[in-house]
Amino acid sequence: MTSPAKLTGEEEKFRRWLSLNYCGDMAWMQNNIDIRHDPEKLLPGCKSIIVIAVNYYVPQLHFNFPNFPKISRYAWGRDYHKVLGEILGRLQKSIVESVENSGGEKPLFKIAVDSAPFRDKIWAMRAGLGWIGKNSILITRKFGSWIFIGSLLTTYKIEGEYDMQHPDHCGKCRLCIDRCPTSAIMQGRHIDARSCISYLTMEHDGDFPKHHKDSLNGWVYGCDMCQDVCPWNNFARPTRHHDFHPREGLVVPDLRELSKLTEDEFDRLTAGTPIRRVGREKLRRNALAVMGLL
Repeated sequence: MTSPAKLTGEEEKFRRWLSLNYCGDMAWMQNNIDIRHDPEKLLPGCKSIIVIAVNYYVPQLHFNFPNFPKISRYAWGRDYHKVLGEILGRLQKSIVESVENSGGEKPLFKIAVDSAPFRDKIWAMRAGLGWIGKNSILITRKFGSWIFIGSLLTTYKIEGEYDMQHPDHCGKCRLCIDRCPTSAIMQGRHIDARSCISYLTMEHDGDFPKHHKDSLNGWVYGCDMCQDVCPWNNFARPTRHHDFHPREGLVVPDLRELSKLTEDEFDRLTAGTPIRRVGREKLRRNALAVMGLL
């Protein structure tokens, strides 16, 4: 749990990141910068922020043969926006019932699961769930970095400990930096999205930059390379959420099938998963690029 103090220093760093054009084509990141760093502007009267981390790790492994087709582990199962939204919705209902039973006024809420202008990793760090690693991903001692983050903002002042920030445990380790095939991990725990395989396969429109096309290494949606080498992920344990168990055809996707997907086939393959958001044409483009046909 954390208090909704404005993220002044983080906002300055974010503006510098934008000024370097590290956001690439994601022009939307330049919108609502003030809201993104001030919970009071996202939910007026906000007094408490509850942050949850949900483990999504499953023991299936990626096959690390050259250009063997791979999809990021987080997208193998049900869309995390929906799963965490439901968990936070139940938590919200529980708080409302408790307040009403004690005769209090019903508080207001805002659920944020990687969809609102909200710095979720920073709030998770401030709530004591972990620290932000050199690859800019939140790392926890219990589950490593295979976690989804969700937050519940409320105008109700919840009793308990606030702002129990976790110490940084990356030390001198730079495995994630050295493993990134496109050198997208920058100093200061920033990512140059323009070189990040996750960005290129999910957010970037048009053809891949020529100097990165040969670095895809089989990734047709997202990339887990910096997480796969993180020593803290040696502590990963299988998730208890069946929703995150792999859907058929996603752990080892068929490149030829992906490259020829019809709309109906795309809908069946990606129904209820995060992959759906990229659309058929982008997924086909990624498969063709991995096959060396673009």
